[in-house]
Order: sequence, then C-alpha cells, then structure tokens
Amino acid sequence: MRSTNRIHTYLAAWAIGLLANLAHAELAPSPEAARPLRVGDRAPDFTATRVDRTAYVFSAEHLNRPYVLIFYRGGWCPYCNAQLADMHLVEPRLRASGFEVVFISTDRPELLHSSLKDQTVSYTLLSDPGLQAAQAFHIAFHLDDEHYAQQLKWGVDLEKTTGTKAHALPVPSVFIVDTSGVIRFVYSNPDFRVRLGAEELWKAAAPFAPKPGAM
Repeated sequence: MRSTNRIHTYLAAWAIGLLANLAHAELAPSPEAARPLRVGDRAPDFTATRVDRTAYVFSAEHLNRPYVLIFYRGGWCPYCNAQLADMHLVEPRLRASGFEVVFISTDRPELLHSSLKDQTVSYTLLSDPGLQAAQAFHIAFHLDDEHYAQQLKWGVDLEKTTGTKAHALPVPSVFIVDTSGVIRFVYSNPDFRVRLGAEELWKAAAPFAPKPGAM
C-alpha cells in the first residue's frame, strides 16, 4: 500500500511539474531568447481587456482596417512612458489614415491609465496581465528570481501590477498587420531602453494605409 501511495504521489508531482512547464512553454527564458513573429506570418488571434474590463477581441480573419499593435511593459516603466508620449506625434495621423492603433501592456485594467505619467492620453489601452497576447506573438519572457528581485529593488512588484504570479514581461514590440491578417512590419528590441520612434513608425505604416474609398 505504501508503495502504491508513493507511486501516486510521484505521478501527482510529475503531473504538477508538467503543468508548470506547459504554463511557461511560450515564455522565453530571457528577452534575448524571444523569437517574435516575422513579416509574412499570420497574426494570431487574442483577447485582451479594456479599461472598463470588457473583452477586446482581435481576430485576424475579421479585420476591416490595418492594425498597429504596440506592446509595452507597463505604466511603471519610464521608457514606456517616454514611448507613449512620443506616440502623440503619430497616433492621430495613423488613425486618420485608417489604422486601428492599440497599446498592450501587463498592467491590470484599473492601472492602465492611473499608472501612466501622462494622465491625458486617449489611446486604446489594453490589459494583458497573463501575457496571452504577448505569448501569441512570441515576445513574452520569464523573469528569473534574480531579475524579479531586481525589479522589486526598483520599486516594481509585477505581482501587484499584473495581479498574477507569472513574473513575465513582453519584449517591447510593434507589429503592423494588414487587413488580410498578415504581419507587414515588426520592431522588437530586447533592450527595453530602445524604442521605435514616432516618425519611424509612420514611415513603416504609411505604405499599408488603406486607399481612399477602400474602407
């Protein structure tokens, strides 16, 4: 009987370990190890959460306009705040040209605006605390204990900002997706201090703007 119990205990532990491994299957071990989806790949479907906690569904098969998807870490990140401030220069032009522009971070819905340095932003901010969207685009990575402790020293507790124990972040990235659901531009840099500038984004997006009368 004891032997049988030990076997059951072993199998239960093995199953728990397997589930843990599966939970991290789409998380790269570091930002440098992430392999973002590439130009020509089909964009994956995902669901994120709006500020009002309603679901925002992105379906590559049902796009009526091209998309600019901007993944950032969170409002606690000064480099993300600088990037969002810079996007003031291009986001209105992109929308006027027919693009849908969304900003996706790991912040909980209630923190999407309150955590930002600029409280006046009118962007479409989406919450992806479990990094389902980031994993779908292959830009999510796991923070080991050392790097998580380092974040805590900087005053950033990802368990509080995300409401999860995932200890994961996205590599800051920009994807442009056309109306057929195909990725046409990718910018992803494992150095979180370096971001795509507003004018660079405009130059990358302009060729994929809808033709007048096409929408």
